[in-house]
Amino acid sequence: MFAGRHVNVTAVRRKNQEIAFYEVPRTSGPNILKWLKKVPFIRGIIGIVESAAKGSQHLNFSAEAYAEDESSPEEAEAAKQKEKWSLSMILGVALVGVLSFIIGKLVFVSVPAFLESEIFGRAFDNTFLHNLLEGVIKIGLLLFYLWMISKTPVVKRLFQYHGAEHKVISCYEAGDELTVANVQKHTRLHYRCGSSFIIFTVLVGVILYSFPIFTWDSVWERIWIRIVLLPVVLGISYEVLKWTNALRDIPVLRYLGYPGLWLQLLTTKEPNDDQVAVSIASFNRMRELDRQMATTVV
Repeated sequence: MFAGRHVNVTAVRRKNQEIAFYEVPRTSGPNILKWLKKVPFIRGIIGIVESAAKGSQHLNFSAEAYAEDESSPEEAEAAKQKEKWSLSMILGVALVGVLSFIIGKLVFVSVPAFLESEIFGRAFDNTFLHNLLEGVIKIGLLLFYLWMISKTPVVKRLFQYHGAEHKVISCYEAGDELTVANVQKHTRLHYRCGSSFIIFTVLVGVILYSFPIFTWDSVWERIWIRIVLLPVVLGISYEVLKWTNALRDIPVLRYLGYPGLWLQLLTTKEPNDDQVAVSIASFNRMRELDRQMATTVV
């Protein structure tokens, strides 16, 4: 899936080897929302919620295409009759995506804080060290979870397409022609990836939670502080992600983005040529529609 200025496009290869596209125009929304998207720290939270909502729709399209290809002709025909999405269905899928993201973040925030309090809570009084150990536990759980799911065939394939997306973007940014051979020469790691954002939320949290005003007297108070500060952590982490991307061409400062790149070693896999070809098709279709819509807007 590629997000352009005016449209988001997902491409999938069907069982008959044809490439199908799912194209969703990007809407700017109310004026207040357009303004908020330009406000530092707040724009990150809005962008994350939108990404969760739109991502769930595009993943649902891919899942439906796969299910249709694996079904009988009669079942496939019945599925086609149900393909016309109503507004309520689209909003429902988007809502599920947003809620899944929020619940996942709450669990990811709460469990490490609880474990660190139970294991090391009475060992010492240094708040920063407690927060640092909480961050270590959080990263450990994250890496273990990603490693486990990456072993499943479906997720491994998803991570391969994730790597293909990065390779296509890297090839395009390098000014090379978008051919399978050229794309495969590029790295599957990219500074702007959402995987980098995840690791930045951990690092930002360790620093933010260590401010003297955020003290706690019980594990539940500690967890509550994490939940209340979650939007702040997300907003700051988004700005850090943009900052590291802006500095990636500066020899010394480019290393600030390396933690996120290291995490991508788990969240991306080397794609095969067919997967790269699908990603190129999606990217080219996105650029084509963007040009058409830009002309229409003008």
